[in-house]
Amino acid sequence: MPIKFGTAGIGPIKEVEHTFEEFAGVGIKACEIPFTYGIYIKKDRHKKEIEQIKRASKKFGIQLSIHAPYWINLNSEEKEKVEKSKERILGCCEVGNLIGAERIVFHPGYYSKKSPAETYQKIKGEILELKKEIKKKNWNITLCPETAGRENVFGKENEILQLVKDTDCFFTIDFAHLWARNQGKKSYKKIYEKFRYFDKLHCHFSGIEYGKNGEKKHLITSERTIKSLLKILPKNKDITIINESPDPFGDSVKSLKVWKSLNTGR
Repeated sequence: MPIKFGTAGIGPIKEVEHTFEEFAGVGIKACEIPFTYGIYIKKDRHKKEIEQIKRASKKFGIQLSIHAPYWINLNSEEKEKVEKSKERILGCCEVGNLIGAERIVFHPGYYSKKSPAETYQKIKGEILELKKEIKKKNWNITLCPETAGRENVFGKENEILQLVKDTDCFFTIDFAHLWARNQGKKSYKKIYEKFRYFDKLHCHFSGIEYGKNGEKKHLITSERTIKSLLKILPKNKDITIINESPDPFGDSVKSLKVWKSLNTGR
C-alpha cells in the first residue's frame, strides 16, 4: 500500500485548485492545513473558499487534515485558558468538517506544576469533553493528539497511546519530535514499534535541530534521514506522512522519490 506523502501548508486559498492539481501531478496525496497561528479560514467569511477546498481535494485525491493552533493547553491552571484551548480545537473541528478533513492534530498541553500522572488525567478528561461536543454536533472528525519534541510538553509515546486507549481518539506520531525529545538516542524503528499494532498511522516528519531540552527547530529533511525512516515502515498499512520542514513541498517530493527508489530499486 503506497504511503501518502503530504505537505504542511495549503498555499493561498484562492489558488487551491491549481495547488492541488500540482500536488497530484507530482504524486503528493495529502495536505495538512496549518491553523498553528490562528484559524484563518472562517465558516462565515470563506464559504466560497471552503467549497473550493472541499471540491479540489476530492477532484485531485488530496487527503486533508488540520493542525490546530500552538497555543493550546488543556492542563492550564487557569480555567479560562482551558476553555479557550477547547474552543480553538472545536473551531478546527468545525472547519475540518466543512472542508472534508478527517483529522485534527494538536498538542494537548504542558506539564506545568502538575505531575505527569496528574497532567494525563486532566488532559484525558478534557478530550472526553471535546469528543462529547463533536458527537453532539455530528462532525465527522477524529482528534489526533501529537507526540511532542520537548521535555516540558505532554506527549511521550506512552502518554499518547494511553489517550488512544482511554478516549478512543487517534494520534499523530511526529518522528522528528521524538528523535529530538530523546536526544537522537531512540531510533525510528524503536519509535515505530510502539505503534506497530495500528493499521493506520498519521505521521509528521522533517529534519530537526535539538538541544538538551529537546526540539529547537525544524530543518530541511535530508535524503539520508528520509531513507532511514522509510526503510523501517511497513508496506501493508495506511500511512500518511506530513512534512513540516522549511520546504514541505520540496521535501515531500524528495520523500516520494526515495520511497519509489526503495520499492523499485530505481
